[in-house]
Amino acid sequence: MIEFTISDMTCSHCEAAITEAVKKLAPTAQIDIDLAAHRVRIEGAGDAEAVAAAIIQAGYTPVPA
Repeated sequence: MIEFTISDMTCSHCEAAITEAVKKLAPTAQIDIDLAAHRVRIEGAGDAEAVAAAIIQAGYTPVPA
């Protein structure tokens, strides 16, 4: 499992943008987002660096949790 803290994820639009970015990279990934805690957990996406890069490209700042 890959887990990030994303402090600049603040609303449902942010959730959707991050989900879309990860799904483009790994369409079958399971994504669990806790907006209040600013946490994103991803299973089945493979490489954490590639996932982080996709989230960064979407405009957010993932920090490994």
